[in-house]
Amino acid sequence: MKVLRCIVIAGVVSALGVSMLAFQGPMIEEEEAPSTIPGGRNPAEWTFARFHYRMGNEYGFRGFQRWAADYPKSDRQFEQGVRRLTRLHTRRLEQVVDADNDDLYNWPWIYMEDGGWWDLSDAQAARLREYLLRGGFLYADDSHGDAEWETFARGMKMIFPDRPIEDLRDDDEIFHVFYDLDDRIQIPGTRYIWGGRRYTPDSAVPKWRGIRDDRGRIMVAITHNSDVGDAWEWADSPRYPEKDASLAYRIGINYIIYGMTH
Repeated sequence: MKVLRCIVIAGVVSALGVSMLAFQGPMIEEEEAPSTIPGGRNPAEWTFARFHYRMGNEYGFRGFQRWAADYPKSDRQFEQGVRRLTRLHTRRLEQVVDADNDDLYNWPWIYMEDGGWWDLSDAQAARLREYLLRGGFLYADDSHGDAEWETFARGMKMIFPDRPIEDLRDDDEIFHVFYDLDDRIQIPGTRYIWGGRRYTPDSAVPKWRGIRDDRGRIMVAITHNSDVGDAWEWADSPRYPEKDASLAYRIGINYIIYGMTH
């Protein structure tokens, strides 16, 4: 796999930590990231690769495609944080990938939004299985409640029929490879902050889960009942809680460093 074992940082975090993510410029929540960035596709050590998947109904409710939630603002603001808080050489423009062709193998770290709505084919599941066993890393975020979990878990069962999804332990290296994340909390989406939605009993407790290979390496990291991507997207908003945004950036950076060094 191209670039899969690239040498990654012993990154030095800014002394001011994630609080530096108060990005300059006006905080306009409705503002979208520009469609292009000068030099945005220049080669780099790490690229934010977002996973595109099909749904049972490809266009979802009112044409909304779940894989693209928070896209592209979340991806680009998170990349800015990674560049600012580590010495990892990052690409400024995100990449959309899928499991329909071998281009998937060019991107060693991929992020999936709202996997509680995906609908995999057998061929896609087989390619994802090979990708992960070759050393790839999938971060699955923003599934909530039992119904979405069942859909997500069904897809993972297609990929790995014999590998369990397990609850990660506090002492797992993925929580300590860069930042120490002993005090993890539920990271809310904006719909739970200013959108008026309330957590149901099956979505109120955050879950930190994963799937390992035969050597114990975490291939798939899962944040269930949290919306880390929303925190990346709204880190520039005074309405989004700083403690949640800070944790979201630390989680994402830990998952990058772990995925690219294991």
